[in-house]
Amino acid sequence: MNPLPKVDRPLLRDEAYERIRQAIINGTLPAGTALRDAFLARELGLSRAPVRQALLRLAGDGLVDSKPQSYTRVAEFVDDDVRDAVQLVRALHEFAVRQALPRLGPAHVAEMRAANERFAAAIGSSDVAAAMAADDELHDVPVRVCGNRAVATTIDRHTPLLRRLEHARFISLPAHRSVQRHNELIDAIADGDAERAAAVTSTIWSDLENLLETP
Repeated sequence: MNPLPKVDRPLLRDEAYERIRQAIINGTLPAGTALRDAFLARELGLSRAPVRQALLRLAGDGLVDSKPQSYTRVAEFVDDDVRDAVQLVRALHEFAVRQALPRLGPAHVAEMRAANERFAAAIGSSDVAAAMAADDELHDVPVRVCGNRAVATTIDRHTPLLRRLEHARFISLPAHRSVQRHNELIDAIADGDAERAAAVTSTIWSDLENLLETP
């Protein structure tokens, strides 16, 4: 019998991907920054192989620009790309809410309310990282409950472009309105009103798209 394959390299690749992705999202690695695998490997305490794999994946996500034998750098912020991502993510979240609603019970509603409380507290203290994490946790509930892995995977792939926008324009976020929108969504789910929940979900992501018009 052949031995089981080692799993350390994929795990290191995934860890490198998450670390570099977060640094791009929060602006630690600004647009245009050259991404040298040797430097990143030293910073992360990894070998160059998982870093290279992570950069290839990030290029597929639209967060990294790469030209063989020429450059690898953090992608510039392109409004049209972000707008495309917002529109796709909005449609998928609407779908997830509709599909999940019959299975969303009191425990899920309580989970979403707790996430929104954390979101409001983070907004109040201008903690953008905590706000984004709480927002992700809130919207992840119907995505998780709907059980469609393709939806979850696609949202996960495109959401970083949106989070990058929010980090860059945090001061322009309609923060208190977002807290209220979340409450409206949670109330609609608690009432079992799929149409209202989908409509509020659409509005939440449309509000984010409006940030593209903010200097």
